Amino acid sequence: MTFTKKHKRSRGLKPDSRRPAKELCSECGLCDTFYIHYVKEACAFLHQQIPQLEEQTHGRSRNLEQPDDLYFGVHQDMVAARKTEPIAGAQWTGIVSSIAIAMLNQGLVEGVVCVQNTADDRFQPMPVIARTPEEVLAARVNKPTLSPNLSVLEQVEQSGMKRLLVIGVGCQIQALRSVEQALGLEKLYVLGTPCVDNVTRAGLQKFLETTSRSPDTVVHYEFMQDFRVHFKHEDGSVETVPFFGLKTNQLKDVFAPSCLSCFDYVNSLADLVVGYMGAPFGWQWLVVRNDTGREMLNLVQDQLETQPVTSQGDRHNAVQQSIPAYDKGVTLPMWAAKLMGVVIEKIGPKGLEYARFSIDSHFTRNYLYVKRNHPEKLAAHVPDFAKKIVEQYQLPD
Repeated sequence: MTFTKKHKRSRGLKPDSRRPAKELCSECGLCDTFYIHYVKEACAFLHQQIPQLEEQTHGRSRNLEQPDDLYFGVHQDMVAARKTEPIAGAQWTGIVSSIAIAMLNQGLVEGVVCVQNTADDRFQPMPVIARTPEEVLAARVNKPTLSPNLSVLEQVEQSGMKRLLVIGVGCQIQALRSVEQALGLEKLYVLGTPCVDNVTRAGLQKFLETTSRSPDTVVHYEFMQDFRVHFKHEDGSVETVPFFGLKTNQLKDVFAPSCLSCFDYVNSLADLVVGYMGAPFGWQWLVVRNDTGREMLNLVQDQLETQPVTSQGDRHNAVQQSIPAYDKGVTLPMWAAKLMGVVIEKIGPKGLEYARFSIDSHFTRNYLYVKRNHPEKLAAHVPDFAKKIVEQYQLPD
């Protein structure tokens, strides 16, 4: 792709042409900027180019014959960690916020692209360029809705910033890496989070009202390694709902089409990824992809308790059984769902094997979605690593 230093706003674009991916648009925000000129090459849903961008970012693409590379992408190291002194109000212990604050305090970056929420809605995302620790802390806690993080890229250029940290999810980061050379930065740091099954704000409300006992008091939630959804409420209480008790028949259409056609669960193009799915319950999973990621993690290493990642169990039967169950919208009675959750928690996949379970479950589902709804995109849109993972299972037509 050829980049120029100067950008002009697109002229004569029809309103619907500002979202070239149409129903597959993940609202990453690139189309809200003058970088829309690059969208046909940059958009993750118009031009899948993870292998090429892995080579550009990490110096190599993933080795499909190496199991951990196949599943988790290019990496130097993986570790489980948690802060010895958690940040109050953080969704986990605050590793992401701590790294961002350290980078600002030590002058490594002049700003941090992150997501706060609007004053009247804790779940409505509001992308910002944080310049102080306080502004970073105001962005703690995940917003499980589609968020136009890249919409602030124009502000970066206009501000004259040369060193930037961007925190984002896979589709945002693929677009960011595609236009990285056009940003005029001296140094770009990327801290990624794994991402799956985002929703619109209306979709989130439907999920909360369908699943939680008190949707209006939910502060945050997460699908956890114990096969339960954990809802944190305003009073500090935690409500859990087993995966197998979710009203799948009502929720199948709540997830964004972009998320149902995404194959970058692990955020392949970030320098450092901070999530949870490959770690023991209560810990976070850190994936160092390159030297830049190592530099970022080293800033907070003395604040962390760490342990090696582990793997236990076999995911294959659970994944194979989940494919028709999701496809048919099967919902178990709550007593049966709780019982199944207890059994699977005891004998089911843990650690990296749980991460593989989650990746397999979503990749098989998403492969079927693309095949059925966008068959013309199937060959080019599904990366080779995802095809190899999906080939392990028998899929319905």
